Amino acid sequence: MKPVKLIVLGAGSRGATYAQYALENPDQAQVVGVAEPREYHRQHLAEAHGIPAENVFTDWKDVTQRDKFADAVIIATQDSMHAEPACLFAEKGYHILLEKPMAPNEEDTARIAHAAVDNGIMLAVCHIFRYVQYTQRIKKLIDSGAIGEVVSIQHFEPVGYWHQAHSFVRGNWGNEARSSFMLLAKACHEIDWLAYIMGVPCVSVSSFGSLKHFRREEQPEGASDRCLECAVEPDCPYSAKHIYLDKFVRQGETGWPVNILTPVVTEEHVLEALRTGPYGQCVYACDNDVVDNQIVNLLYEGGKTATYTMNAFNKDGGKKTTIFGTHGEIRMNGGYGELVDGTWEMHGASIEHFDFLTETTTEIPYHDHVDTMVSGHHYGDYYLMKHFVTAIGENRPDLILTGPMETLATHRTVFAAERARREHKVVDL
Repeated sequence: MKPVKLIVLGAGSRGATYAQYALENPDQAQVVGVAEPREYHRQHLAEAHGIPAENVFTDWKDVTQRDKFADAVIIATQDSMHAEPACLFAEKGYHILLEKPMAPNEEDTARIAHAAVDNGIMLAVCHIFRYVQYTQRIKKLIDSGAIGEVVSIQHFEPVGYWHQAHSFVRGNWGNEARSSFMLLAKACHEIDWLAYIMGVPCVSVSSFGSLKHFRREEQPEGASDRCLECAVEPDCPYSAKHIYLDKFVRQGETGWPVNILTPVVTEEHVLEALRTGPYGQCVYACDNDVVDNQIVNLLYEGGKTATYTMNAFNKDGGKKTTIFGTHGEIRMNGGYGELVDGTWEMHGASIEHFDFLTETTTEIPYHDHVDTMVSGHHYGDYYLMKHFVTAIGENRPDLILTGPMETLATHRTVFAAERARREHKVVDL
């Protein structure tokens, strides 16, 4: 197939990650345009991909004034900036890779989904966990009848103490007015994953959750509002100095999350960012308002049930899931991340199948490795891009596992769960 031509809208961490796939696979994809208001990020991506000057934009709206010059757009802007470009580019006939969540409200989410369907374009939402290999192995095992009919699922997502502090306290997704509520920003792909594994629609939800810890009332006595000026910083596990300098920069790590603080990752530049920017604030003195712990109870068609638990207070690591069937169960451990010679590696991931009839446990070894820098989320970023560009290049929409209508359905479950949490009730879908 000919290389699929892509335009990147938003050249931050996610946009640059998806664009990296084209650098590694030029026979499959080519980035031919970029729109990004920040000069460094815009020029860095343009130079990396050899994008001609006439296809480099500060505002994505300028791209819509041009005749169509690519096959697809990657929309990796902030959550509240998805709906307008998604609808306009769908109308112009571009296929779309859309970062999750689709939009921070149900109305815009539906508008995007229907724009894709009405204009006959392929839309893939970045619910990357449908694409990872452990998901596909579990799905194949279930479809084979190995555990009979799925009855219930327990799904736990450990966000990680420092990840919560980085992304959902100090960072872009800490305040609902600037982004969205926690379940949508962090966990919409987990609710989507449960729907994919369960295979039937969700009919009712309830939920409980709160902002328990990252509040002014929890700030230690004698603490300052910035970590570099704080007397108790050495004893604080959420110290920005410890997280960004000791845990990452001084270990040779210059990618995410430290490249969110500054595009030029050196100790000097990171220190300056901690002195003046949001990532140097005390976690107990930010304007964050999203929950740091939440549980969701889901009832599916046919009386099937699932529970989803998310909280911040754990070692950063993989998900832990048990799938209960009428003839057996599957246990999945997503493992844990470790920085080795400046590279994140996943260890300890495993899948176990217990058969009720034979009372035997079979371990299904899980170690996926792809020679790629697009390695995030158990290589889910890589597999998502591979599916997306192949679907376009070979006109195979069946390769897109996260299309508009199935994603709209799981987003609606997320909106219902948050309504249930806020109103303290069961919400029927």
